[in-house]
Amino acid sequence: MPATAHRHEDAVARYFEAWNADSPAARAKAVAAAWAEDGTYTDPLADVSGHEEITAVIAAAREQFPGFEFRLNGGVDGHHGIARFSWELVSTADGSAPVAGSDVITLDGQGRIRAVLGFLDRVPAGA
Repeated sequence: MPATAHRHEDAVARYFEAWNADSPAARAKAVAAAWAEDGTYTDPLADVSGHEEITAVIAAAREQFPGFEFRLNGGVDGHHGIARFSWELVSTADGSAPVAGSDVITLDGQGRIRAVLGFLDRVPAGA
């Protein structure tokens, strides 16, 4: 496997660490490790930039879905400084996954996320 493939997988692993961090301090640290300082996050519900705003979006999602964690669904497909992957939001209690999506990320020269373009593939009824 080329070294660049590990670069993409490592970036996605840091991305999930940020989304699954369970305390404000851990979340802020994980976002800083995953995203470039001027990194962005855009999905149908948010369009933010910078560590503070990205951390706030993640905190809001964690508050809306307590007892859930984000998990990679399949593999990471990457080339150059771009990767795509799918994910699910999974209940740690019963394994249900009411939310799923697909994201495309771009990386900077240090392997940190420059931008996330997110798509929601499955959402709960009424959400």
